[in-house]
Amino acid sequence: MDADFLLIHADQLATADDGEPGPADHADRLNNLGIIDGGALAALDGKIIAVGKTTDILDQVTISKWTRVINASGSMVLPGFVDPHTHLVFAGSREDEFELRAQGKSYRELSVDGGIRSTVRRLRQTSEHQLLGSALQRLDRLIAYGTTTLEAKSGYGLSTESELKMLRIIQRVGEISGLDVIPTFLGAHEVPDEYRNDPDAYVELVINEMIPAVTKENLARFCDIFCESHVFNVDQSRRILQAAKDAGMGLKLHADELTSIGGAELAAEMGAVSADHLVAVSDHGIERMAQEGVIPVLLPGTTFSLGIKDYVPARKMIDAGLPVALATDLNPGSCYTESMQIVITLATLMLKMTAAEAITAATRNSAYAIGEGKNCGSLTVGKNADMIICDIPSYKYLPYHFGVNHVSIVIKNGKIIHAN
Repeated sequence: MDADFLLIHADQLATADDGEPGPADHADRLNNLGIIDGGALAALDGKIIAVGKTTDILDQVTISKWTRVINASGSMVLPGFVDPHTHLVFAGSREDEFELRAQGKSYRELSVDGGIRSTVRRLRQTSEHQLLGSALQRLDRLIAYGTTTLEAKSGYGLSTESELKMLRIIQRVGEISGLDVIPTFLGAHEVPDEYRNDPDAYVELVINEMIPAVTKENLARFCDIFCESHVFNVDQSRRILQAAKDAGMGLKLHADELTSIGGAELAAEMGAVSADHLVAVSDHGIERMAQEGVIPVLLPGTTFSLGIKDYVPARKMIDAGLPVALATDLNPGSCYTESMQIVITLATLMLKMTAAEAITAATRNSAYAIGEGKNCGSLTVGKNADMIICDIPSYKYLPYHFGVNHVSIVIKNGKIIHAN
């Protein structure tokens, strides 16, 4: 068969494919990385056409002068990371808050006059050109650390005009970069200053003005909401999510991050694709998510950055048969990192996941958490030829040697887009 891309002689090639459909929803499946020693992969027009041992693939593939051949000897090949929870577009930074948290101030205390609201004030005053430039810089770092597909949320505009501005920038980022950037509308990220004394009026604005405007321009695939006791309660969240669902958007939730108020249960009730954070999730919430097929997106980098002692109960979720996913939560306030590699390290150390479980959660399951499981997340025939070449001897080495970048080459749709 003809191929325009051929990777050969990988010491280990982890396909993240266990031969079963859907996300990996139990420990045995999460731990099955589908590793091929001496692995190879062929692609044509950006899609994988063959995966297997190098000797077998070389017998199947016709190499022409147009074929890009990469010798991955001495390296490990993984699917490109899929980051299913980022706040890619924002203005300014909040390092002063980080220092105050380190000195004992809580996230909730700082959110009264700072936090998300402070980023909203900055974003509203920043031009689209400046926002696009800074977002592309962050995207370059995400790519350098191995991310080839990501989700990006609005949520720092909190007005119809500014939310639309953010979503248009997210769309533009995808067009410029060539990456798959999945847009999410997060107009209910916080109550803005002008509605602080009347949050229900802001809920009405989100439902009656923002959602119709977003759907009219087809700017978002998902609608997300910060369902938390000090932001939007369960009833307010349900109303917004129902309006988004009626408008044809998929649903996501920031759920039970700081307190257990029934966010996970609401995600199950509403048929959400994912519920994210879940540090304070109840046992009933875990049970309901498992019943309704909600994917839990875990963000250990946020817990680490906030200095919170208790982490999300990942093992309890895995034991319940939930297909856990991992994400950076890249944002200026609670977790400023573009590295899925450090998230994998935190997942192994703090969530007690194995290296294989964490890698599966950061690739295959993360793809399903943003509705992209049929296109990416594993090195499977028919999917996008998205992969990373890492200078490591085995997959277990990835979380072990932390604080450095192990990715040497990033490949998107069968083309090299970054080389360290």
